[in-house]
Amino acid sequence: MGVVLKQKRIEKPWGYEIIWAQTKDYVGKLLHINAGHRLSKQYHTQKEETVYVLSGILYDVDEFDTVQQFKTGDSFHVAPGQIHRFQAWAEAVDFIEVSTNHLEDVVRLDDDYKRT
Repeated sequence: MGVVLKQKRIEKPWGYEIIWAQTKDYVGKLLHINAGHRLSKQYHTQKEETVYVLSGILYDVDEFDTVQQFKTGDSFHVAPGQIHRFQAWAEAVDFIEVSTNHLEDVVRLDDDYKRT
């Protein structure tokens, strides 16, 4: 029989995230980006993540400011060192992120909310 895990909701200036799984090897999150908001332009030195879009259209901007669009049902991988910036434009976006357990591994290059 499985063990019920406690979820952790973390409010963010762009929406929120719910950590629904965390072990020494991986983390599972549900992220919600409010319409018109975006996360920081960032990369990770060790963290590796895979994203699956649940609803809405998720936009990702790379280091060259090239925009890639991911729709409901799309998934993609973010490798360590890969610059990315997730955002929602006209509508809110919900997506799942499964990553290695390096939650503090965020190098912010730009942030709308003045976080470092």
